[in-house]
Amino acid sequence: ITNGLGPSIIWIPAMLVAGAMLLPPAYLILSAIRSGNDLFSVFTSMDTTRVIVNTVVLMVLVSSGSVVIALPIGWLTIRTDLPFRKIWSVLTILPLVIPSYVGGFIVITALGPKGILQGLLSSFGVERLPEIYGLHGAVLTLTLLSFPYVLLPIRASLYKLDPSIEETSNILGVGSWRTFLRIILPMLRPSLVVGSLIVALYTLSDFGAVSMLQYETFTWSIYVEYESSFDRARAAALAIILVAIAVILLWIEARARNLSRYYTSGSGSARQLKRHRLKLWKWPSLILCSIVVWASLLMPLFVLIYWTSKVISKEGLVNILFAITINSIYVSILAATFATLAGLFVAIFAVRYPSKISALFERVAYTSFALPGIVVALALVYFGINYVRPIYQTIVILVFAYVVLFLPLVVGPVRNSLLQLNPRLEEAAKGLGNGNVKVIRSITLPLIRGGVFTGASLVFLLSMKELPATLILGPIGFGTLATYIWSATEEAFFGLAAIGSLILIIGSAIPITFLTLRGERL
Repeated sequence: ITNGLGPSIIWIPAMLVAGAMLLPPAYLILSAIRSGNDLFSVFTSMDTTRVIVNTVVLMVLVSSGSVVIALPIGWLTIRTDLPFRKIWSVLTILPLVIPSYVGGFIVITALGPKGILQGLLSSFGVERLPEIYGLHGAVLTLTLLSFPYVLLPIRASLYKLDPSIEETSNILGVGSWRTFLRIILPMLRPSLVVGSLIVALYTLSDFGAVSMLQYETFTWSIYVEYESSFDRARAAALAIILVAIAVILLWIEARARNLSRYYTSGSGSARQLKRHRLKLWKWPSLILCSIVVWASLLMPLFVLIYWTSKVISKEGLVNILFAITINSIYVSILAATFATLAGLFVAIFAVRYPSKISALFERVAYTSFALPGIVVALALVYFGINYVRPIYQTIVILVFAYVVLFLPLVVGPVRNSLLQLNPRLEEAAKGLGNGNVKVIRSITLPLIRGGVFTGASLVFLLSMKELPATLILGPIGFGTLATYIWSATEEAFFGLAAIGSLILIIGSAIPITFLTLRGERL
């Protein structure tokens, strides 16, 4: 058996990783079995129906809004002579670094009934603005933060489109607008669908914005049930429905992604992209990009700086911020390290020793795509209390949760890097008498370091921002930037929340900018 699977140093760790990834689904199955009739009553209750409708409505509105913003921005930054295209390309991606709970806090303090905007309008007799809480506040916040998830696949598709398609259409007398609507837009349909579904998944799993803006979706309902009741059967039942919706979205996304091969250009030498001259449309295009960047990035930064200026001189604040920043960096580095090691074993096993078992292990590694942070946290609470109590509410189980949540972000880039690496190089090294460990260390890792660095960076960034898993599993008294921002906002200490948010955003923006520029060069 070992010979068929490859060296045991590869397949045994890959098997352990796959087993760890199955813990949350196992918890959901156990909860369903133990709940019995109670589970059915939760599924059919009016409260659950209301939560489902709320969540679906939010997903549809946020996905649609993201497409409306991302499509023109993608076209302008890739296929036109828009001034400062590279700068706009980076700035329109940077909203990804703003966590949703920070976005919710910013919307409340800027546009709320007694927010910054109301203060500016008070001289005109405006004493109170309309309520920002509820559906419209959640849609606004999540749309401004998640449209880059649609923008990225659109830009990738526009890079790959063959310019000769447009040239042929123009030769046949079809104008630019009709060419875009009848030829280019249908070719972008797979990217639009994939991006929209990614936004829908992001919205489905969001906890921070919906709880800040008091809009009842699955994640907020699960957290309330977990915090307010010793009987967590309803929380588990809601988690099962949440995962079922996520699985359906992932299945649709996979089908849509497979369709993209019908829209790629044929083989042949790459041609330089044709950039359309905007002419009179240059200024409207610049205004559009400016509004999007202002609303999604600059205005949030302005709000954070405004509130930070009110508390920057507070005594002892620097020491507190330094401690929680170190905590965040510490657990995020641990998560990135262990997720990278786990992802390496799974990716090497899947690519270098292809079989039904290795393919199964790889698919299991992607399970967490369908598992929001709050579901993973609930699963690990159950297993921690019942089976590994000594490590419950320690850094060990918190880092383990991060690894389970973000492992796919390592497996994907590493797998792609391995597919580009000729296996004969490793075979030649083994032929010279080198063992598997030495070959991986001296040959494989140096040649796939780009994919490894990308995966580790993404895990680090998302671990820094992760809120529900940190709230539920973090050690008592162990604060991170995410929990600090959450606690300060709940207690209406907006200045303290703002300065923590600024630190988190600045720390996240540096690697995101690097990865974006690296993608531009590639």
